Amino acid sequence: MGVTAQSRTWASPGTPAPRTAGLLASSTILSVLFRCAVCACVLSVAILALSFAAPAQDAVVNFDPATTQVTFTLAATLHTVHGVFKLKSGQIHFDPSTGKAGGAIVLDATSANTDNDSRDKKMHAEILESAKFPEISFAPTQITGPLSDLLARKGTVQLQIAGVFRLHGQDHQMTIPVTATPAAPTAPASPATRVQASTQFDVPYAKWGLKNPSTFVLHVSDTVNLEIHSAVQISRPAPTR
Repeated sequence: MGVTAQSRTWASPGTPAPRTAGLLASSTILSVLFRCAVCACVLSVAILALSFAAPAQDAVVNFDPATTQVTFTLAATLHTVHGVFKLKSGQIHFDPSTGKAGGAIVLDATSANTDNDSRDKKMHAEILESAKFPEISFAPTQITGPLSDLLARKGTVQLQIAGVFRLHGQDHQMTIPVTATPAAPTAPASPATRVQASTQFDVPYAKWGLKNPSTFVLHVSDTVNLEIHSAVQISRPAPTR
């Protein structure tokens, strides 16, 4: 009739039954795993954000969409087509000592305009397909040229900027020439430099897979010339001590 010591152990108050104890243990493990997963996600996002940020030693170049002019020219047999794009955003950064660069300059493909409604409608629908590919961008990776002279405002400098030109959803390696001229002088102690930057280069759009709008009567060039003029502000890195 007596109750064994082992039986009394499971029947003692406050002690969970074996099944309940197992469920509690599983719940605790799941809770710990969930917290670990959340911490891992937060850490990944933080690392990703830091990877896109400009390093402290980099100079940062900011483009003002309101004062940036982007024009394109397309040669044709009967006449030359002139058009414009709007700058959507622009910020790049570079290491003055190595020329290594990052960031991006982004054009609004949907803003392309040649002042001819029927031609523009065809350009957006059949060539740029801007509803599907609303942005055209250039992401620099390396800048070659007298960067120290540029930051010191020692007159006009010629630069070569290598990077990735993204058009119609495809990436293409490209190097573009840039002429940079100091604008209004700033105070010697100011960490910023104002520069007038200009570039002009050809984009082989047909070679890159876009449709050439030529007809039997009208022949259009396979390349389009892109020209950009912008007053940019360069924030110089703080001097090392």
